[in-house]
Amino acid sequence: MTRTVVIAGVGPGLGASLARRFVDEDCQVALFARSSDYVDVLADELGDAAIAVQVDVTDPGAVSEGFETVRDAFGPVDVLVNHASGGAWKGLEDISVDEFDDALAVSARGALLCSQEAVGDMLDGDGGTVIFTGATSAVRGRDGAVGFSAGKFAARGMAESMARELGPDGVHVAHVVIDGQIRPPDVAGRDTDGDADTYLDPDSIAAEYWHLVEQDRSSWTLELDVRPHVENF
Repeated sequence: MTRTVVIAGVGPGLGASLARRFVDEDCQVALFARSSDYVDVLADELGDAAIAVQVDVTDPGAVSEGFETVRDAFGPVDVLVNHASGGAWKGLEDISVDEFDDALAVSARGALLCSQEAVGDMLDGDGGTVIFTGATSAVRGRDGAVGFSAGKFAARGMAESMARELGPDGVHVAHVVIDGQIRPPDVAGRDTDGDADTYLDPDSIAAEYWHLVEQDRSSWTLELDVRPHVENF
């Protein structure tokens, strides 16, 4: 079965790994990003199964137009990955109100707008999957990152609420806690001795996202915690 997938917030690293995995699984993938520079290149690499769509996920009009572009190219949406996040790495005394608002807007408002657009297609069809990319900061706040933590906590709450609301109608909503650092592209080719062992492999994480999409309705996962397997982590 060919699925139409929207990944909202794509960059090098996990976003790119998710796109490649879904294309490898015969999905049609839309790559949303505020700037088109990277996703244009990635879409060219992935071929006809991918399109780059420049979208500010905090802007309702832009999100609506972005999803119409996806539907025109690939049809109704079957899978949404709410992958965008933002936040100044500042503590309570240093962060401005605008910076705090931006963190909430990207992580929570963006996820709300994208979910409202995508879920309509899923409820009109055969169901679907919505996955939220979370972080350690979604379950325990991080010192010096009050905006990022607040945004991730908000997104996790949305995921749990949506799962209970939409599950009976055939929409699987899951939240993934990325509990550790994702290996950056410039580390990919190095020997895995030493510090590289502490990184999460983005391709392996992408495989877990695909597993969430394929899960049987009798045993859906609500929250998945992924972390590197290293001694004393």
